[in-house]
Amino acid sequence: MIIPVLDLKNGEAVSGKSGLRNTYKPLKTVFHNSSDPVSITQALKDNGYEHIYIADLDAINRSGSNLEIVSEINNILPVMLDSGVASYKNVKKTLKIANKVIIATETLESLDDLDLIFSQSLKKDLILSVDVKDKQILGKHIKTEFNNVINKIQKIKPLKIILLDVSRVGTSKGFDYTLIDGFNNIKSELILGGGITVQDIKELPVLGVNNFLVGTALHKGILK
Repeated sequence: MIIPVLDLKNGEAVSGKSGLRNTYKPLKTVFHNSSDPVSITQALKDNGYEHIYIADLDAINRSGSNLEIVSEINNILPVMLDSGVASYKNVKKTLKIANKVIIATETLESLDDLDLIFSQSLKKDLILSVDVKDKQILGKHIKTEFNNVINKIQKIKPLKIILLDVSRVGTSKGFDYTLIDGFNNIKSELILGGGITVQDIKELPVLGVNNFLVGTALHKGILK
């Protein structure tokens, strides 16, 4: 399944490369002649897409939020939302405006926080995002190795995991297949993001991966 990606900043859809968010510019997409995220989402729905991944960059950076827009989008397509949520309390609040809440290593304050967050009854509404940059776990507050994250995943057993290579976002270089190796014995449903190409989507199902977050290739019309 292809899941379209929208990054939101200051009320509009934006795009950029490798997570360098201060350089992001208004999104140019084949789906609409503006960078209005609601209009783009409606166009995506009209083209047959059934879900959408949204990163609220303002919320992630603690510089504001686009939650009202996200709520409006969620009425069009079910939203998987990364808004920097790092606590059980904020999960409950965020589920009022989004279909699924993403718990990302980038903003997680401690790996141990995952035990509490995923032990609660909302587990079915959560997606763990393992964020990677230059082959290392990306975390503003945590410094850890892949093995520690894998061990934690085996304990908390999330239903879905996003493996997001931030260094390849917006590059169309293709996904780094070596990152998948550590997840071979994980039973969670895996969703890959970061530089996804048409070739990746053709080849990766052989490795048991069938879900992809796609931004650049989709908005440029390369992938249809």
